[in-house]
Amino acid sequence: MLKNIPANLSPDLWKVLMEMGHGDEIVLADGNFPSSQLANRLIRMDTVGTLELLETILTYFPLDTYATAALILMKPVNDDKEPGIWDDFKQLLIDKNSENQFIELEERFDFYERSKKSYAIVATGETAVYANIILKKGVVVHHQNKEEVKHDKLSSNRYSADN
Repeated sequence: MLKNIPANLSPDLWKVLMEMGHGDEIVLADGNFPSSQLANRLIRMDTVGTLELLETILTYFPLDTYATAALILMKPVNDDKEPGIWDDFKQLLIDKNSENQFIELEERFDFYERSKKSYAIVATGETAVYANIILKKGVVVHHQNKEEVKHDKLSSNRYSADN
């Protein structure tokens, strides 16, 4: 046991999140998604909903800021309406300071194919329809203080964004 570790992130999920490199993708799948059929790595989180899990993951998981979209949703089929949970996803991105991230919609079978190539699929117990999300991992940036930045400009080829 460790202190301050969220109960809704299993050791297997922590391991996968840590192993992933920038550009890798992970699927948070609702309870109706064919996770077992599509997954190379399957993590079962049947007692957790997609929104709850997304909120916890975004606390630790950097989204890819270079990708066209770092969050991909399955496009509703035919006349299906946009699900209400999507508003919650969008608000969560704002709350987690990721509002600059674009959301991409993919057709159902394209979403399945992309999921097959993902680093892992997390099967949740989410009952909302179209509550499947693909997250693209970014990088964790070390922020230097001003003195370190000045020193770096004088002594190396590294540059900060304020050059």
